[in-house]
Amino acid sequence: MRIEHAFLFDLDGTLVDSVYQHVLAWKEALEAESIELSIWRIHRKIGMSGGLFTNQLLRETGIEITDEKNERLRQLHAAAYRRLGAQIKPLPGASELLQWLSSENIPYAIATSGRMETAAVNLAALGVDPGSFPVITRDQVKYAKPDPDLFVAAAEALGVAIEKSIVVGDSIWDMLAATRCRALGVGLLSGGYGREELRDAGAIRVYEDPADLLYHIDEVGGRR
Repeated sequence: MRIEHAFLFDLDGTLVDSVYQHVLAWKEALEAESIELSIWRIHRKIGMSGGLFTNQLLRETGIEITDEKNERLRQLHAAAYRRLGAQIKPLPGASELLQWLSSENIPYAIATSGRMETAAVNLAALGVDPGSFPVITRDQVKYAKPDPDLFVAAAEALGVAIEKSIVVGDSIWDMLAATRCRALGVGLLSGGYGREELRDAGAIRVYEDPADLLYHIDEVGGRR
């Protein structure tokens, strides 16, 4: 008996080339609030929830992050990110991968730590109809990555067991979330994290980008 499974995709750095636009948008937002943080430190936090982002920011800078300041930062980041929207493109093979899954009747969903205000920019760049498959955003769950809520909600939206799902992401936060909900984690290098980092966080396989994953799809449950 064949086990039916599904693919649950992160969005930034996994399907669209947008990680560094997020970094620059956060840099602009932080500077607007007179918070100095090196760009590389911002990059290491992309993919986790905004709440954890500000918690780590507090530890690293010693600056008090009030609820009001946190909300201003979120809005400033979203506004800056939308201005950078024209720069965002699908990663190599992303469209082809989703088309192939559709042709093979393998269900898939997107689960992103971003809110719809920024996810909409990425979905438009990807050129997909979000009404044709589930898109779970930070707005819809209590906790974002590395908590597994986003991926659990995506599996539930597809009507599949999370234990039979394959989580595809570019960050350690994706892999940690996959491990915590007993899904299989597949890492991509297209978001800037290294191969060993992704493996240490729980990835069973690591590929360069969506095109490389599609080329090796039979290794993680697809069939050509």
